[in-house]
Amino acid sequence: MNELNFKFDFSYTKLPRVFFSCLKPQTVKKPSLVMFNQNLAHDLGLFTQTETGTIDQEKIEQILSGNKILADTQPYAQAYAGHQFGYPTVLGDGRAVVLGEHITKESKRFDVQLKGSGRTPYSRGGDGRAALAPMLREYLISEAMHALGIPTTRSLAVIATGEDVYRETALPGAILTRVAQSHIRVGSFEFAYLQNDIQILQQLLEYSVCRHFPELKGENNLAELFLQAVMDRQVDLMIDWMRVGFVHGVMNTDNMSICGETIDYGPCAFMDAFDMGVVFSSIDRHGRYAFGQQPNIAQWNLGVLAQCLAPLMANDAKDAYVIAKERVESFLPNFEKQWLSMMQKKLGLKSQQKGDLDLIKNLLTWMQKNKVDYTYTFYCLMQESLPNSDNEYDLIYKHKDFIHWYQQWKQRLKLEKYSEKNALKLMQKYNPVIIPRNYLVEEALQKAQNDHDLTLFKEMHAHLSKPYSEQKNCEYLIQPPKPEDQEYITYCGT
Repeated sequence: MNELNFKFDFSYTKLPRVFFSCLKPQTVKKPSLVMFNQNLAHDLGLFTQTETGTIDQEKIEQILSGNKILADTQPYAQAYAGHQFGYPTVLGDGRAVVLGEHITKESKRFDVQLKGSGRTPYSRGGDGRAALAPMLREYLISEAMHALGIPTTRSLAVIATGEDVYRETALPGAILTRVAQSHIRVGSFEFAYLQNDIQILQQLLEYSVCRHFPELKGENNLAELFLQAVMDRQVDLMIDWMRVGFVHGVMNTDNMSICGETIDYGPCAFMDAFDMGVVFSSIDRHGRYAFGQQPNIAQWNLGVLAQCLAPLMANDAKDAYVIAKERVESFLPNFEKQWLSMMQKKLGLKSQQKGDLDLIKNLLTWMQKNKVDYTYTFYCLMQESLPNSDNEYDLIYKHKDFIHWYQQWKQRLKLEKYSEKNALKLMQKYNPVIIPRNYLVEEALQKAQNDHDLTLFKEMHAHLSKPYSEQKNCEYLIQPPKPEDQEYITYCGT
């Protein structure tokens, strides 16, 4: 049988002790494996055998529930701060413990973290536990994001604890094993900045550079170059989110990873009907983290990072401010340039032509005005002809305004130096056929939680592992939801 062959290191604990607390996860009564990601385990080199084969379920349950701590290891919880909905607060891993930093055969380093593993010094009165449905949500969505080619934390396992957690009602408890390049966030630098000790800030910077941006080591203007490197990765991430219609829902600074991975899948969702102002989070009452606001919030968060790094950019505060401001102000122009290029590719356009921006904006304006499905529209554009059925979600494409736009797009395609077949290949790389449809995600989670039925969950997970392919029996994930299924609210699950 295959056992988990972790090769743990603990480089993060070489930072000043203020950044972490060493502690063991709290044990649970009856750990039971709900989901296990054999593909990820294999990629990480966790199996001693060449073939994945049969797993030693009992040992996996003991280790990934926190009941068994491996020899010569010292798990830890991280301290960090953050701006939540624009307001600063001191935080930390209130319900998570890093088991260690797994080193692969390729010498790549990944944090292996248990989420929902019990109280820590940063729990702020919480129970440190997690419910099954939110952990399954993170498992499903994070793995869907990975399949979409979007940088993200990964999910190795979900373990039911055999204990209830109490929110508004009693819910079955669970622990998620999250794998990340690291858990260093913008909020980590906020925490370092709050220590009023430039040496602590410098140590975190050097550690982060060594771990994520080794090409910058030895540079004189390290803080400035680090800020730019983080910004570049965030531009790429925002482009990907906007490309597939992903709404993170809680873009606090403590949820922005410096390495450019999507982290924390609480009140997240995928947009159905196109709407730049769409919000799914129950706590985002003013639309701060709406779909169209995400690039602006990313820039805002990076402004906070720049403020924290400013003492390391120049001895004179005014000089540091000028440097930081110039860097941060370049974010949106860079994003807008790359957004245009991405949207052109979604339409099969490889070259830059005058009028492309208007062509794109006219389509999006029509979609928003008529509440048309974002993913399905681009799916239809990848077909040989427009939908001809009388289904309620197809009739909209017979609208005269859309037909007029469609004809303009076809004329624009003729200006490309390659065939429509090649244009289609380009579109197929940028437009997923299926996404995690929100109402189906919720249905799958409720069946898993209330009925102990993972059938729909596993079926969706299998389809979503190939989101750019039109597979058998996946029509329900392609088709837009009915109007009554579009009203969707998500909760953070804390």
